[in-house]
Amino acid sequence: MLGLTIREVSAALREGRVSPTELCRKCLNRIRKTKHLNAYITVTEESAIKQAREAETRLLQGKPIGLLDGIPFAVKDNFCTKNVKTTCASRMLEGYVPPYNATVVQKLLDQGAVLVGKTNMDEFAMGAGSTDGAFGPVRNPWSYAAPYRESTGAVPESDWVITGGSSGGSAAAVASLTSFLSLGSDTGGSTRNPGALCGVVALKPTYGLLSRHGLIPLMNSMDVPGIVTRSASDAAIVLDVLQGLDPRDSTTIPAPPSTAQLPEDFDVRNICVGIPKEYHAPGLSQETAAQWRRVADLFEQAGARVEQVSLPHTQYSIVCYHVLCSADVASNMARFDGLQYGHHSAVDSSTEAMYATTRHEGFNDVVRGRILTGNYFLLKQNYERYFVKAQKVRRLIANDFRQVFSSGVDLLLAPTTLADAARHADFTREDNRTRSVQEDVFTQPANMAGLPAVSVPVALSMRGLPIGLQLVGPALQDQKLLSVAHWMEQRLGFPSFEERGGAAGESEEERGGQMRGSGDAR
Repeated sequence: MLGLTIREVSAALREGRVSPTELCRKCLNRIRKTKHLNAYITVTEESAIKQAREAETRLLQGKPIGLLDGIPFAVKDNFCTKNVKTTCASRMLEGYVPPYNATVVQKLLDQGAVLVGKTNMDEFAMGAGSTDGAFGPVRNPWSYAAPYRESTGAVPESDWVITGGSSGGSAAAVASLTSFLSLGSDTGGSTRNPGALCGVVALKPTYGLLSRHGLIPLMNSMDVPGIVTRSASDAAIVLDVLQGLDPRDSTTIPAPPSTAQLPEDFDVRNICVGIPKEYHAPGLSQETAAQWRRVADLFEQAGARVEQVSLPHTQYSIVCYHVLCSADVASNMARFDGLQYGHHSAVDSSTEAMYATTRHEGFNDVVRGRILTGNYFLLKQNYERYFVKAQKVRRLIANDFRQVFSSGVDLLLAPTTLADAARHADFTREDNRTRSVQEDVFTQPANMAGLPAVSVPVALSMRGLPIGLQLVGPALQDQKLLSVAHWMEQRLGFPSFEERGGAAGESEEERGGQMRGSGDAR
C-alpha cells in the first residue's frame, strides 16, 4: 500500500480497501521503522491521526475533497507549520512554533492531505548533502537497499551514503515510503539534487508559480518550494493544487491552464531536445555520462530532434550564485538576534555581547561563514565590485537560456548531479562551500534564470545507487516538463525502492502499534 502512487492510493481510499486512519498509521509505523535514516526532525503523530479521522468521515459520507484527501505528506522543516515546531535544523530556532501555516502547507491541508512530520535538512538550507543540520545527517535509504537490507539498519558507518541537500530529509521520506509526497525548497538545486540521489522525482517549479509565504528564506530571488514524489504524474497532481497567486506573496504569478492528469502517450516527435555542451563538466562520472547519452538516444529514436546547444555563461553561474546568496543570507539572518524569537543567550553583560553570543551559539560554522561573506560583499567599497557585477552576470545567464529556447529548443536534457551518492565519510572531508560548488554545478543555473526543472531517476549505478537526469524548460512550461518526464518513466523502467529490497514487511506488532513521543521524533 505504501508503494502506490497518489492516484492509486486515492482510489484505494475511496473504494474502502484502506481507511485514511489505517494508511496514516502505516506511515507512522514506517517512520518508526526507518528512524535510523534520521529523515524527520518532528513527527506529528497526534495531529496526523486527527486529520486522518476527519478525512475518513468525509470519505464515509462520500464527500472527498480531492485526490489528496487522506494522503500522508511531509514538509521540510523550513516551512512554517501552525502549532508544530519549525527549526530549520538549527539551534537558533530549536523551540520555535509558528502561529500560521506556509501557504503551500495550508493548500495541502485544505485538500485533506495529512501532515505526518517535518523533515531534516542542512541548517537554514545551506548545504548540498543534508549533513550540516543541528540534528545530525540524513542517511540515504538506498544505502540499506543494496547490498544490505533496510529492515536491519545494519549498515556500517563507512557505507552510509548522502541524500544530497538541502532537502535530503524530504527526498528520503518519499524514497523510504514514509510519505507519498513531500515539500522541499530549491534555491540552487536543493530539491533536485536529493531527488536524483534518492531515486525520486523532484520538481523545481517556475519562480513565482508557488507561493513562498511561510518559507523561511535563504535567498529571496531564487527560493522556490519544491515538490518531491515517486512519479511525474504524482508531481503534476501536487503542482495543480499548489500553484497560483497568493496575496501574501507579491512575487507570485497567475498559474497557466493545467491539469492534474498527464497524457499517457506524449508525442515527443514534435519537440526539440537541447544538450548543453557546457554541462560536460569536469568530474562528471562515466556512468552518469553514459545514461545522459542513452536517454538522448531514446529521444532521438522516438522521433524527437536532439541537438547540441550552448549556454556560454554557465561557467560563471556558481561564482555569481555564492556572491548573491551570501548577500541575501547576511540580510535574512539579521532577524535572528535573540530578542523576538528563537535562541536567546544567557550572556547579558551588554546588548552587543548578547547579540554576538546568541548568534554564535545559534548558528553553525556554515551559516556564520555565509553571513560574514555576505556582509563583506555588501560593504560600500565592495558593493559595485561584487554584488552589482554578479547581478549583471545573472542577467547574461538568463539570456543564454532565453536565446536557446527562442531558437526552437523546447527543453534541455542534462545530468542532475556529477555522480551517484557519495559516501558520507568522503563527502564530509570537503568544506561546505566546496561541496556546494561541486554538487550544484548542473542545477543552479535554472535557479539563476527562474526556470522550471525536474529531476527524474533513470538508472542504478554499479553500486546500486540511483542516477538522475534533469529536464529544464522555458518559464511556465512546468506541465510540459512533467509530461516529458512521464514519457521517460514509461520507457526507462527505473526500479522502485521496494523492488530492490528496501521495503521489508511489517510485523504484527508494527501494524497494530503506535509511536511514542507524539509530536517529536526526538
